[in-house]
Amino acid sequence: MSKDQTAKQETYQKLQSKHELKRPVFKNCVKAFLVGGTFCLIGQAITYFYIYYFDFTEQTAGNPTVATMVFLSLLLTGFGVYDHIGQFAGAGSAVPVTGFGNSVISAAIEHRTEGLVLGVGGNIFKLAGSVILFGVFSAFVVALIKTIYLNIVGG
Repeated sequence: MSKDQTAKQETYQKLQSKHELKRPVFKNCVKAFLVGGTFCLIGQAITYFYIYYFDFTEQTAGNPTVATMVFLSLLLTGFGVYDHIGQFAGAGSAVPVTGFGNSVISAAIEHRTEGLVLGVGGNIFKLAGSVILFGVFSAFVVALIKTIYLNIVGG
């Protein structure tokens, strides 16, 4: 207990910790792993679909696969299915690229009553904009470090 707490606060903290629900951490991790793995399995199947039917290579099939996965998550979010998946899987549904699609469409759905331009258009990238910015900036920093390293070591 902290020295700043009174006796009443300490009693309350003890009572609270006694009645606090224990989180099923292992169960949650397994569910997140299974759902995230299923998303990855679906993504791999889509990649093979593009390779087999459209003659993409493994390197070029990535972009249409990501676009398809984001589109599928947009559809699932629009129909209200992705929310149930997110409640069940937690981070297993938020971490893959499908979580990005969910965040984009959720902001648009939330503000659709304000109109297409000011509501949907103005808020569609509310959360996703910062994700895109962070991704671009991180890629720049990593490329800069790699370039400097290759010039020092390989030069």
